[in-house]
Amino acid sequence: MIHRRYDDIILTICDTREEMGRQAAAEAADCLRRLLEREEKVNCMFAAAPSQTEFLTALCREEGIDWGRVNAFHMDEYAGLSDDMQGSFGGYLREHIFDRCAFGKVNLIDGKGKPGEEAVRYGKLIASAPLHMVFLGIGENGHIAFNDPHEADFQDPQPMKTVKLDEVCRMQQVHDGCFPSLTQVPELALTVTCPMLASAEYVFCIVPGMRKREALTRTLTGPVEESCPASILRRAGNVRMYADRECARELTEAM
Repeated sequence: MIHRRYDDIILTICDTREEMGRQAAAEAADCLRRLLEREEKVNCMFAAAPSQTEFLTALCREEGIDWGRVNAFHMDEYAGLSDDMQGSFGGYLREHIFDRCAFGKVNLIDGKGKPGEEAVRYGKLIASAPLHMVFLGIGENGHIAFNDPHEADFQDPQPMKTVKLDEVCRMQQVHDGCFPSLTQVPELALTVTCPMLASAEYVFCIVPGMRKREALTRTLTGPVEESCPASILRRAGNVRMYADRECARELTEAM
C-alpha cells in the first residue's frame, strides 16, 4: 500500500480493487464511529456507480456502527427514472447499501418528479442537514456526481441543480454496464453541486480501474479548475482518496 499527499488529499494506492474497497471501508467506518460518538445524528451522502461496489460491500460488513442514527442521501439521479428502473442510481444504492443497513432515514432523489422542482426540494433538504461524510468517485471526464466539465461551477450558489450530461459521461454508463447503448442513457439529470459536495466534513473518494487513470492524474496533478471538476477536492479540506494500481499507474510510475 502506498500513501501520498496532493494538497488537501491523502491518496492511498492499493494493489487490487478489492483491497481498495476494504481499506476505504475500514477507514470510513472508523470515521463514522467517531462521528457517532460526537453527534446524535450523522448525515452521509453516497455515490452510485460500479466503481463504488467493492467499497459499499465492505462497508456493509463493518461492525459497531449504529446505522439507526445515520441519515442517508444520494448525490445524483437521472431525470425521468424512478428507483425501480434500469440504471437508476437510487435503485443501485437500495441494492448495495440502503436496503442492507438499517438507516435512520434514507432520502432519495425523485427522478420521476419535475426536475426543476425536485432540484429545489432536495437542495433545501441537504442544505438544512450539514453533510458529515460524502462517499463519491470520479468520472472518466473528471466529474464528481453529475457535474460534468461544462456544467461544473466551483462557486455555484445552489446546493443542487439540473444538468445536461455530456457524451463522455453518458458513454461511461455504457462502459459500466448500466445501459446497453448510448441512446438509452438519459441526457438530463439532477446533481448535488461541486461546492456542496466539497463542503462535507469528511470526503472519501474511491477511484478504481484503468478508464479513470487520466481523470485521477488530472485531479491530483493538474490545475484546480472546472475543466476537471474533481480537482476541487484538492481544496476541500479533509479528503481521503483510494485507487487501485491499475488506476494510479501514471502516478506510481512518476514516483
